[in-house]
Amino acid sequence: MMNLREWWRRGSALIWFSGATLAFCLLMIFGLVGYIGAKGLGFFWPAPLVAAQTAQGPILGEITGQEPDKVQFHTGNRDLFGQDYRWVPRGELGPLSTPPDVVVVERLEYGIFVGRVKSLEKDGQPLPGDPLAAIARLRPAALAMSRHIRSLDKNEIGGLNRQMEDLRLEMKGRPGLEAKMQALQAKYDAAEARLELLRAQSAAVTVTLEAVDGQTKTIPLTSVVRLVPSNRLGFPGKTGVYLSRLWEFVADDPRESNTEGGIFPAIFGTVMMVLLMSVLVVPLGVMAALYMREYARQGWILRTLRIAVNNLAGVPSIVFGVFGLGFFVYFVGGGIDRLFFADRLPAPTFGTGGILWAALTLALLTVPVVIVATEEALAAVPRSQREASLALGATRWQTLWNVVIPGAMPGILTGLILAMARGAGEVAPLMLTGVVKLAPSMPLDGTFPFLHLDRKFMHLGFHIYDVGFQSPNSEAAKPMVFMTALLLLLVVVVLNLFALRLRSRLRAKMGGGTF
Repeated sequence: MMNLREWWRRGSALIWFSGATLAFCLLMIFGLVGYIGAKGLGFFWPAPLVAAQTAQGPILGEITGQEPDKVQFHTGNRDLFGQDYRWVPRGELGPLSTPPDVVVVERLEYGIFVGRVKSLEKDGQPLPGDPLAAIARLRPAALAMSRHIRSLDKNEIGGLNRQMEDLRLEMKGRPGLEAKMQALQAKYDAAEARLELLRAQSAAVTVTLEAVDGQTKTIPLTSVVRLVPSNRLGFPGKTGVYLSRLWEFVADDPRESNTEGGIFPAIFGTVMMVLLMSVLVVPLGVMAALYMREYARQGWILRTLRIAVNNLAGVPSIVFGVFGLGFFVYFVGGGIDRLFFADRLPAPTFGTGGILWAALTLALLTVPVVIVATEEALAAVPRSQREASLALGATRWQTLWNVVIPGAMPGILTGLILAMARGAGEVAPLMLTGVVKLAPSMPLDGTFPFLHLDRKFMHLGFHIYDVGFQSPNSEAAKPMVFMTALLLLLVVVVLNLFALRLRSRLRAKMGGGTF
C-alpha cells in the first residue's frame, strides 16, 4: 500500500486537489444557476391570497417573505396604499384565512390590484349577473381592443411621427416638400382621431374593484391584463396562468418602468448586438492573427505586440466604453453626420449612441480573445500539410487560404465562442455607446432600410442593472432581476451551442483538430 510520502511524491495529491477544485467550481456554477432559476421561475406561479386582521386594519395579499418576527405581504393596490409590499409583525397578525372570492387583477398601470370584483358596468350602468362571469365573457374582445390601441399608438402613429421628423430634417436643405409633409400630417390626424375613438369605446365598459379596506377603484376593462382568482384555481388553472405570465414576460413589451410586462425588446437587442459584434470581431481578430503568425517578422516588435494583445484583455471594460464614446460616437459618427447628414445637424444621426458603435466597441474589447485563439489554432495546423501544399506548387496565399485556415477553423470558432460569452455579459461599455432603458423602436423592423444601425437598443444586462438598482419599486423588481438574469444566461448558452454545433460540423468535415 502506498504511504503518504510516496502518494505526495508521485503528484497524486495535486491530481486530487485539482479534481476537488473543479468539482467545487461546477457545484458553485450549478448552484448559482439553480438559485437564479428557482427564484425567477417561481415568481409566475399564482400564490394563495391570504387575509388577516392586524393592528392597523385588515390586510390581504400574497405572502412573499417571512422572518422570525415579521411577515411580508404583496398587497398590490399601489394607487390606493402607496406601496406594493408591507411587512407586518407576527405579534400583530390575527388568524390567517384564504377567502375564495378574492382575485388578483393585473393592470396596465399601477401594478396589480388585490381585492374583490364589486361590479361590471357598461356606460355607467351595472350589468346583471355574476361580474366574474361577465368579465370572462367580455375580456377577449376587450383584450383585442387593447392590443389594437397599443399597436395603433406604437406602430402607426409612432411610424408617422418618425417619418414626419425625418421629413422635417430634410426640409431644412430641400424646399418643396411641404405637400408631402401635409399628406403625412393628414394621415397622422386621421390616426389620432381613430385612436381617440377607440379609447372612448374602451372606456365604456368598466370594472369596479374593492380593496380589503373598503376603498374602491374603477378601471376600464381594457386595462385588465389578467384576472386571477388565486384561491379557487386548481393545478391546471394555475399552470395555465403560469404559462400565460411566462409567455407575456418573454414575448411582450415592458410596462411600468420595466417592472411589469415583458422584456422582448431587451432579448432581441442582446441577440442582435452579439451577432453584430461576432460579425465584426472575427475578421478583425483573424486578420490580425494571420499577420502576426504567418507574415510578421519575428523580433522584439512582434513580441511587444503579443504582450500588448494579451494585456489588452485585462483593460477594464469601462475604458473601452470611454474609447468607443470618444472615437466611434463623437469622431467617426460625427464625421459621418457632417459628410452625409449635414442637413439634419445639429440633430445627430450617427453622432450619438447606437447599436453599431456598441457592437464595434465590444468587438475591440473581445478581439484579444479571438487573436490568441486563432494564433494557437494556426500553430496547431501540422507543418506537413503546409509543406505538401507548397510542394504541389501552391503559392503561400493559396496554402494559407485552402489548407491552413480551414484546418484552424475549429480553433477560430473557439475564440468566437469565448468572445460571444464575454460580449453578451458586458454592460459598462454599452451604457456609453448605445443602450437605453426603453427603446421606442428596435434596430431591425419593417421600415426601409430595415436594419437601422444608428438606433439605440435595449440589453438584458442593462435591464438587470436598471430594474435592480434604479427602480423606485425595488421589491417588485426582484423577480424581474432573477428572470432577466436567467434569460441572459439562456441567450448566452443558446448562442454558444450554435457556435459549438458549427465547430463540431467543421471539425468532422476537416477530420479532427486540436481544439
